[in-house]
Amino acid sequence: MLSKFIKPGDRVELQTMDQINEYKEDDKKIYYSKINEIISDNQVEINMPLEKTRLLLLSVGEEYNFVIFTDTGLFQCFTIVEERYKTNNLFLLRLKLTSNLRKYQRREYYRFGCAMEMQSRIISEAELRSINADDQDKLKKDLPLKSSVIVDISGGGIRFVSEEAYPAESKIYINYDLIMKGERKNYELIGKILSASEMDNRPGTYEHRVKYINIDSDTREEIIKYIFEEERKIRQKERSIKEEQS
Repeated sequence: MLSKFIKPGDRVELQTMDQINEYKEDDKKIYYSKINEIISDNQVEINMPLEKTRLLLLSVGEEYNFVIFTDTGLFQCFTIVEERYKTNNLFLLRLKLTSNLRKYQRREYYRFGCAMEMQSRIISEAELRSINADDQDKLKKDLPLKSSVIVDISGGGIRFVSEEAYPAESKIYINYDLIMKGERKNYELIGKILSASEMDNRPGTYEHRVKYINIDSDTREEIIKYIFEEERKIRQKERSIKEEQS
């Protein structure tokens, strides 16, 4: 029940999906409002956002990232504007939730579940020093790589499973491809192993959490854009299936 987590009067922020995909923190547009009523488990009513004293007529059918400020912390989901209307001199929007509500930290990177092949190996301190000095040519390309599977990805790092157990705190070379707009692009990154543990249901297979340590802002934005595009495709497919079944 939504009412267990949020209530009328809670402050909210809406941000368009296109602006999220741009992921430029300094110039993104955020609309501020508050919850007027919880209509159902997947519908809320909010006051129409204002800019100074001007009503902002958000388009029906537009999709937004929706962040709610509650007494117990921040929550996030995705929503679509279903209707605009006026009731008792209040200008209101009805929003439909298109994803589950989840706890949210302002600067965390959204993690996208996947099953994606990657190649990796331990990287030496000498190589790492070369890369930190912007001498990418000293990264050795001819050393053997281990195959792994990425199980979730974000702008800050990855989680992957492998038959190779990498020590915590070690640095690894990561190589994987992303397909965006029908084109395949290769990414070569360096990551730090935050944790590694053997999986309970798969002896001999190890789950690793990795933080990127040499990623530039343009590459990070590309990865985040890929994640939101894939998430959008999934939600659109789910809505199409529901419409066909109804």
